[in-house]
Amino acid sequence: MLDLLLTDARVATMDPAVAGPFGAIEAGAVGVRGARIAYVGPAASAPPAKHVEFLGGRWATPALIDCHTHLVFAGNRAAEFDARQNGATYEEIARAGGGILSTVRATRAASLEDLVESAIARLEALRRGGVATVEIKSGYGLTSGDEEKMLIAAGEAARAVRMRVKRTLLALHALPPEYKSDRDAYVRLVCEDMIPRVARAGLADAVDVFCESVGFAHEETRAAFDAAAKHGLNVKLHAEQLSDMKGATLAASYGALSADHLEYIDEAGVAALAKAKTAAVLLPGAFYALKETTKPPVALFRKYGVAMALATDLNPGTSPMLSPTLAMSMGATLFGMTPEECLAGMTRHAARALGLVRECGVLKAGLAADIAVWPVDHPAELSYWIGHPGPDILYIAGAAVEEH
Repeated sequence: MLDLLLTDARVATMDPAVAGPFGAIEAGAVGVRGARIAYVGPAASAPPAKHVEFLGGRWATPALIDCHTHLVFAGNRAAEFDARQNGATYEEIARAGGGILSTVRATRAASLEDLVESAIARLEALRRGGVATVEIKSGYGLTSGDEEKMLIAAGEAARAVRMRVKRTLLALHALPPEYKSDRDAYVRLVCEDMIPRVARAGLADAVDVFCESVGFAHEETRAAFDAAAKHGLNVKLHAEQLSDMKGATLAASYGALSADHLEYIDEAGVAALAKAKTAAVLLPGAFYALKETTKPPVALFRKYGVAMALATDLNPGTSPMLSPTLAMSMGATLFGMTPEECLAGMTRHAARALGLVRECGVLKAGLAADIAVWPVDHPAELSYWIGHPGPDILYIAGAAVEEH
């Protein structure tokens, strides 16, 4: 017998094995036993259950997955935004002590408790929008102790709000000021101290690098990826956001879970991602906030069958966005993705970008009972509305955690 049956529903399974757009089942039902899905199919064929919820024709989808965030940080950069809108340049703001290093200073000064408290507020906003699983990167500490503090805060905050979390060490995010004259020493610190320490402590699932002309070069990225592999961590890469550094091809050569941003990727890079089955994570929030004009090549990703994930890129500098459905709307309006691609991008393909395809992202028997129930007439509305406020009910591991 099922523990819970959600019936009188329309079900967007997002399962490619179910024919038709969105893998939809009309007059459908989803059954839960414990924390897992035990039945997905026609309501008329559903097994009996201890508790039955009638959804009144509302749509059930997989809970959303935000597979790229930087949501643990202290302070904010609203004053810099104000200055930019009043004519200040990025260079002027940086010379005045602003930019990413202002967030680094604030994060280093913050206590663990302060970081957890602020992260909980941001996670709750994402959860209200339908997110059950989130990836959180470090990268605003840039010392061994501060990077660990960020990763600990990420885990504690996610547990407090009952969300699944994947944590990523992004120590090669920026060069800390104390190493400005010896970047090699900082890269060695990351590879020989930070990566082994977080791996031993179980504080990270993956290692990421900002591979860019204003970030870190190929040889530095390889050093971090080699250290990650040595210590059993997956790899991801910020790639081709500002220029074509061939980072996506490098990431693919290491079997990376994802390459993220990708506005300037070329066709060879797309082909490399396809061959490696590396997900492309598209981040329209940063594209919007930075007023970029070069878009990621969605048509090429389609041509080569690359999984396109979407994420908020929630961060204080270039994507202060707390709405997953706004990211979906932007994926459609700014990047030309279809509504089905947008929903797949924050469910099935986002799961791939986090190495969770056997855990979540699809409504299918055996996977986690992470289910969002939406007050919409069609799943395309999740991209059509400019920032839909979120589901009526969100189940995580079979338990309702958000009810509007």
